[in-house]
Parts: sequence; structure tokens; C-alpha cells
Amino acid sequence: MSIKSFGAKLFAKYISSQIESWSSQPEQTQLKVFKSLIKAGRKTKFGEDHNFDEIETFKDLFDNVPIQDYEELKPYVDRVVDGEKDVLWPGKPLYFAKTSGTTSGAKYIPLTKESIPNHTNAARNAILSYIHETGNSSFVDGKMIFLQGSPELEEKNGIYFGRLSGIVAHFVPNYLQKNRLPSWKANSIDDWNEKIDAIVEETYDQDMTIISGIPSWVQTYFEKLHHKTGKTIGELFPNLQLFIYGGVNYEPYRSKFENLIGKSVDSIELYPASEGFFAFQDSQKEEGMLLQLDSGIFYEFIKADEFYDEKPKILTIGKVEVGVNYVMVISTNAGLWRYNVGDTVMFTDKKPYRLKVSGRIKHFTSAFGEHVIAQEVEKSIISASEEFDVQINEFTVAPQITPEEGLPYHEWFIEFEKEPSDFEAFADRIDKLLQKQNSYYKDLVKGNMLRTLVITKVPKNGFQEYMKSVGKLGGQNKVPRLSNDRKIAQELEKQI
Repeated sequence: MSIKSFGAKLFAKYISSQIESWSSQPEQTQLKVFKSLIKAGRKTKFGEDHNFDEIETFKDLFDNVPIQDYEELKPYVDRVVDGEKDVLWPGKPLYFAKTSGTTSGAKYIPLTKESIPNHTNAARNAILSYIHETGNSSFVDGKMIFLQGSPELEEKNGIYFGRLSGIVAHFVPNYLQKNRLPSWKANSIDDWNEKIDAIVEETYDQDMTIISGIPSWVQTYFEKLHHKTGKTIGELFPNLQLFIYGGVNYEPYRSKFENLIGKSVDSIELYPASEGFFAFQDSQKEEGMLLQLDSGIFYEFIKADEFYDEKPKILTIGKVEVGVNYVMVISTNAGLWRYNVGDTVMFTDKKPYRLKVSGRIKHFTSAFGEHVIAQEVEKSIISASEEFDVQINEFTVAPQITPEEGLPYHEWFIEFEKEPSDFEAFADRIDKLLQKQNSYYKDLVKGNMLRTLVITKVPKNGFQEYMKSVGKLGGQNKVPRLSNDRKIAQELEKQI
């Protein structure tokens, strides 16, 4: 055992004891975070506008500050971008993480001196939790590849702007720098296809032990490695032990990954976002990711089916239940106050609090009142694919409300790596699995309001071409699993 490997085990034991300390006291931990946030918020323009001097309890916060998304917070963010101090958080943020996807264009999410450790320590702690649980630390001596955005940043009014993953690249510890790939030069390439090609050239002959990135881009990287060398990933990297991912569910990709690698490897799921690093997988044995309750983020939860009610019931951590679909609202030490992240989550455990991402509050299909969510479609296609020995590269679902003939239906756009021998039977099986999970959908099908789903094949790399056409290729961008309209469907139809 190397000195680095031995040191990693000792550090893992220390960090795991810290995690145990706060995760075993969830309500006390969140109350402490709440008080520190309100104290800092009193020194800000936002705090002045929302009576922070009068806020002492959770209810005071709920009464004085409305739940808001980026568009509603944007007037304050614009003042910070223009260089004004003490607007959302004392002083100025160190960085703005630039993301896409709002009606007014790019989003600028602040990262402060206080919030940066939340982003940088969570992934580290996930790996250390893995080491502590499994006893395996030998991989720290090998090469580690992180597929991420460009680390090159722009500066304006004393604040640096860039992609979140590129910002975080500036905080990789010195003891990992020697092991880290790709090079700064390759990582700085903007075009993602060119970037992957450059990374392949730099890494195909290295002793890779950890690979991290969004599954769709890691899959592209693996495919290009295989095309260049003719070898499986397991043959190229015989010591590959760990895949770290976040942003999307890995399960639809798992069979394809294991086929490309030639073996199964352990995986760690992360729940990162520009707004905060919310959770990480702390156990290979338990379902879900550990919610970070001590990282400068105060959480609220609202049942998804009540979210659009005039006065939905707001729950703090001690009131949530396992198996319920919640919208997550956050207040953070980066100056985001009662901010609707847009995600829906479902708790898998309460001792400690672990959760999984179930979808997006705006990404659902309910054109007919069925309210199908991402978790349901992913579970259905994963199970059916295993039964039919099918491999999926990517998929999305949209309603077809006005078909040329017959009843309306859900249209599943699927890019196959390995197609089913019987498309009709495969589609029927997915449909039955979806009906089993969603009684509203089942009632609509059984009541002849909907016909069973229809599969439309998307050509190879079709989803990449779609993402490129809308300016969201690469980085942390991912294809929505569900839509309540046909905007994505119409773009995909152009390729078919």
C-alpha cells in the first residue's frame, strides 16, 4: 500500500466521523444553517427589502420571502453582475456560474467565498465515504479523468464568469494535480466533439482508475477510445475501478457502459448543480444520496402535486416522508433565497436522510391529466430493456395530441445502440410497466382516452445533433426525459 493510499484511508475515517455527526442530527443541523443564513442576509439589500430584521423562525421566512425562480430573482442578480455590493449576500461573489435555459437567456448563479467549499468538498467526501465503506483506496495512485467544462474564465467588475465545472477545476487539490487528466489545454477546448477527440489522444495509453462525467459524454468518450484502439475500455484501463457521475440517471446507460468496459465497475452518484452541491452517494449498499444538511443550504420541500396550489404546505427536513415526490426549494450562502431549483426529489431513507432525483417540476407529461414523471419512464424503459436485451443511448417522451388517425398517445423517441427484435412487444412491455406505476395513465389507456405508446427511432447521434442545434451540446447539459409539448419532438423529427 502506497503512502497516498494509506493517507486516504485515514482521511476517509476522519471525514466519515464528521458526516456521521451532522447527519445524525438533521433538524439541529438545519436550524444552525438557517440562523447563520438569516444573520448574513440582514446585511444585504435583499434582506432589507424582505424584512430580515424581523425573521426569527422558519415561518417568518416563509411569510416574508416568496418562493422564486431565476426570472424573479434576476433583478437582484443583474445588480450584482453590474458590480454592486451587498445585494444578495454580503460583499461580492467570487464567481458567477454561467448556465443556459431561461426565457431571458443565460443564467448567472453566484458562488461566494462561503459557498465554494460546498461545491469542492462534496465530491471529495463522496470518494472518501466510498473508501471508508469498502476499504478500497488503491485507485488514488492511478490517473483520474474528469470530463468537464472549460476552466477558462472571464472577468467583469472583479467577478469571474465561467461554467461551474470549469470553476471547480481551479480548486483541485495539489495532491491530485499530478494524477489528473485531461490537460488544461484539452479541457479548454470549447467544441465538445473536438474536446473528446483531444482527450482520447491524451489518455488512451494511461493507467486510468477513476472516470467522472455525465454518462452520455463518458459514453461518447468510451466509444471513441474503442474506435481508435479496437479494445474494450477494460483492456485499455485494466485498473479502472470507479465511475463518478451526476446530472442524469445512470441506469439507462449501465448495460451499454458495461458492454464497452467489458466488466462492471463501482459507481458513485452525485447531485451537483450551479445553485449548490446538494447530495452524494455515501454508500454502495443503500439506495439514494445523502442530503448535505451542513453545507450552507437550508432546504424546504413541497409535495409536487400541491406545488401549484395557492398556499401549498411547506415542509422542513423533519417533516418529509419516504416515497413522496417533492419540489425542493433552497436558501443558500451564495445569496439564493427561497429559490426553486426546479427539481423533484424523493426520499429513500430518513436515518440518515437520503434521496434520489425523480425529475423536474416542469419536465413531465400531463397533456391528458396523467402527470407522468421522469422516474416512471426511466424505470419502465430500464426494466423493459433488460428483459428484451436492448441497449439505449438516449430517449425522450412527448405527447401526440392530434395524431393523423386514431387515439392520442405518448411518443417515445429512442436512439438505440441495440434494437429489440420485436418492436411491438418491446413498446407494449414499456407501456404495461408505466401503467403499473402510474394509475392515471393506466385509467386513460383502459378508458380508451389514450392508445398505448408509440416508439419512434432516432438515428445514431441524433440527440447530440439536437443538443447542438439548440446550443446545449456538452458540459452539464442533458436531454429532458419528458416534455408536455412537442418542441423537442419537432426538432427530432427533422432528423428522422
